[in-house]
Amino acid sequence: MQIGLLPASAHDVFVGAGLAVAAATFGYEVRRRGRSDPRLWYLLCGALVGGLLAGRLAGWARHLDPGANPSLAEQWLYGGRSILSGLAGAYAGVLVAKRWCRYPWRSGDLFAPAVAAGMAVGRVGCLLTERPGTPTGAPWGVTLGAADAARFPGTPPGVALHPSFAYEIVFQVVALVLLIVLRDRVTRPDALFTGYLVGYAAFRFAVEFVRGNEVVAAGLSRSQIFLLCCLPLLGWRLRRLLTTREEETVWAR
Repeated sequence: MQIGLLPASAHDVFVGAGLAVAAATFGYEVRRRGRSDPRLWYLLCGALVGGLLAGRLAGWARHLDPGANPSLAEQWLYGGRSILSGLAGAYAGVLVAKRWCRYPWRSGDLFAPAVAAGMAVGRVGCLLTERPGTPTGAPWGVTLGAADAARFPGTPPGVALHPSFAYEIVFQVVALVLLIVLRDRVTRPDALFTGYLVGYAAFRFAVEFVRGNEVVAAGLSRSQIFLLCCLPLLGWRLRRLLTTREEETVWAR
């Protein structure tokens, strides 16, 4: 199967659509669960602002010499985007918003399906504008024409490549379906979001091996190293989930 890549600017269109879908899904979950606290919208704003800032500025300080790095304005306008950094920024943004508006309850049950839905839409932009992945002999591999392959140094034209972003779209859709199926069966408000984070971290670490990103150390990409650095956070969430009694968390939303 051969694909023709869209202009790079189309990526931002799909990212914007993904953010809109995530916000709409969050609002739907708020109404469906009967949450009436207006402070929840501050949490959503915190997630959007934190995600945008971290996702767009994460690649700024790549060199120890500050002069070798682009200016913040250049990074914002022309630099790469990082979904993982965006997720981390959104997580931090929600924590800051909770502290600022003094919202004491957990909100992961509202955010989990919103994140999965938004990511599924946003990754379509990556699929259509970025390098698919490493070479593969699988029948579902995608090939690039000479003009498209020239946009990515080292990418051979006419060679089947892993559609790594399609893999992630499938993961996000499956995760969304599971979250919808389980959302009324799992009473602990921290369980769905923790499960999603752990599942996505494991998936993303694995799919990096066929994504073709630059290897920087020990055979790992920057994204994989970032995920390894996040292990303490994931471990803390799992430990809290396993050691906190359910009756103590039902209303801690």
